[in-house]
Amino acid sequence: MQHVGRRDNAKMRPYQHKAYSAIRRSIRERLGHTITVEIARQGGKNELSAYTEASLLSAAVRQGGEIIKTAPTFDPQLRISMHRLWTRLRNENQHLAQRSANTIELGAARIVFLSAEPEANVVGHTASLLLEADEAQDIEPEKFDRDFRPMAAAKNATTVLYGTAWDDRTLLERTKQANLEAERRDGERRHFSYDWQIVARYNAAYAHYVESERQRLGETHPLFLTQYCLKPIAGGGRLFSASQRAQLEGARERIAGPLLGEAYVAGLDVGGGVSDLPSPPDEEGPRARSSHDATVLTIGRLIYDSTLPWAAEPRIEMVEHVSWSGEPHDTLLPRLIDLLRNVWRVERVAVDATGLGETIARVLAAALGESRVIGVKFTSESKSKLGFALVAAVNGGRLKAYRGDGSSQHREFWRQVELARVAYRANRTMNFFVDESDGHDDYLVSAALLVHASLGRTRRAARGRLA
Repeated sequence: MQHVGRRDNAKMRPYQHKAYSAIRRSIRERLGHTITVEIARQGGKNELSAYTEASLLSAAVRQGGEIIKTAPTFDPQLRISMHRLWTRLRNENQHLAQRSANTIELGAARIVFLSAEPEANVVGHTASLLLEADEAQDIEPEKFDRDFRPMAAAKNATTVLYGTAWDDRTLLERTKQANLEAERRDGERRHFSYDWQIVARYNAAYAHYVESERQRLGETHPLFLTQYCLKPIAGGGRLFSASQRAQLEGARERIAGPLLGEAYVAGLDVGGGVSDLPSPPDEEGPRARSSHDATVLTIGRLIYDSTLPWAAEPRIEMVEHVSWSGEPHDTLLPRLIDLLRNVWRVERVAVDATGLGETIARVLAAALGESRVIGVKFTSESKSKLGFALVAAVNGGRLKAYRGDGSSQHREFWRQVELARVAYRANRTMNFFVDESDGHDDYLVSAALLVHASLGRTRRAARGRLA
């Protein structure tokens, strides 16, 4: 019988110890359980894993055995795990420990770190002591089931999946639900979940940090819900709820020019042509943008509020929309330069630099100065970041539209906001869009770029002038 030695676990928090005890029992009694552990981000999940690994290696130092650990990537995720375990072993004066490119050995026992990237060739290993998967919500279920799960079969080894929530299609969520069903049948606990409020009981600094994140992102933000509250999200739906749309409504009037003493930023979505925008979930390949797409410039006023300690970023009040449809870019550019440089004197503009937009971003940078122009090439990752930041700005009350003025621009902006949809992907990214059957998303994307232009801005002497 494999025995896990008793070690000093005084530094482990009670919730960590509960999960560890279940893992230790499954290993000691050869139960072969698959155990799922969800702990809020930065709540001690990795420390629990390293403690378990060190304990098991020490107990098997003479008779030997192998732990297999996987994660979505080798660098940086598994490399960080290796460093954490190595540091722990050295701090415990484990002088027998040896390290190679992807292996740490302690006497006759060892742990092998294997990437779960789709192209990684990992077949042939045996997890005689333990099989672990870190950030399991980001590992493709098919990859794990085909290449990793069989590694535990020969010795009926215990498997542990660590991570946080995402949506209901992930490896971690699927296994968690199976564990909860098994618990209902036999009463044996296999799933351990500790959200940020549990972690905060033992760490006041952590409580303060997460509370500031809740204020910044909003408690309904997908990242806050999944990483701190450990609540899975649905695969998609409307980008903004009725409550969020109400938050977006502003009371200030639209203005045609800057006001003295105020600072402005802008978001520019370039219309026409074909770009590699991420496709809606049922499409494949690059998304073609209709030649009837408008080029939309959204201007926003920056408001700094020192009374809100969590508001590291300024509030943005949208003050103007300017749009062009079908106008050649070579005639559009001089007007854009004049509006941005001479009229609004923007501190920064974020530009859709995909396809034809790349040339426009380059010309604007030459005219306004490179520090004032951010070119954003749309990929799945970059558009996801724009979407998360847009939702956070709305949730935190940091983005407000101008008051309704009956204009076609105001109507189109709100039409797109109401029709905007979101699709969440298994790698913790999202895509926001307006379905092609409903029209375009140019005003929506311009608003997201506006928020992006505001990030990292600090209070400074504004250069606006009287309208």
